Amino acid sequence: MKQYHLALGAAILAATMLTACDKPANPGGHAATPATQSASAKAGVTLSSEEDKLSYAIGMDIGNSLKGLDVAFNREALYAAIGDQLDGKDPAVKPDEAAKIKQAFFQKRAEEANKKRAASAEKNAEEGKKFREEYAKGKNVKTTESGLMYEVLKEGDGPRPKATDKVTVNYRGTLIDGTEFDSSYKRGQPATFPLNGVIKGWTEGVQLMRVGSKYKFVLPPELAYGANGAGRLIGPNATLIFEVELLSVEGK
Repeated sequence: MKQYHLALGAAILAATMLTACDKPANPGGHAATPATQSASAKAGVTLSSEEDKLSYAIGMDIGNSLKGLDVAFNREALYAAIGDQLDGKDPAVKPDEAAKIKQAFFQKRAEEANKKRAASAEKNAEEGKKFREEYAKGKNVKTTESGLMYEVLKEGDGPRPKATDKVTVNYRGTLIDGTEFDSSYKRGQPATFPLNGVIKGWTEGVQLMRVGSKYKFVLPPELAYGANGAGRLIGPNATLIFEVELLSVEGK
């Protein structure tokens, strides 16, 4: 909601330019391709002065902000409201009513997002449980009391780290469908971190390893990111898979 108010607040500054435009031919608000004409070009808008360029630059920010709401805006109504505010005219929708309209919109969006997230959490939990049950049947797979599952891909002969140590590792993380969400290999640089400063499955699992080892870990959600998930790819209650190489250990 804050983003919406900021976007409309900035829109007032660009009202002169916006109200001069006809309704764009590109309803999605995306950048025009070489085969299409931009809304500003179609409307004959020129950017000759610094004020013109500033207006257009702010308009770009407004468009990007409002595009994120995924709403089929009535652009004439949007431009008219900006113009009315700039010109000090009485709005067609009273402020109290406008506030209720926006509140209802964002409340509905929040409810839809919560339902979608709950469904995703349930689906991930069920699919993760089935995956772990099947994975546990592997002859080289071991499961700890916490539910951490691991497989030794290569056994090293170096020291084992303690939770208070700092470790350097190479790793690759995927979802159970194979989607890769993180990889130090792709970044071309190992990761170094305190072992007690990461997710529970890592703190427990890496302590099982000797330097020079490579293990495969399967983490139930309670040892990973739980019901919150993380970032765009790791959903709520996601089971995660990591291949980890322990390169070195630095004692506390």
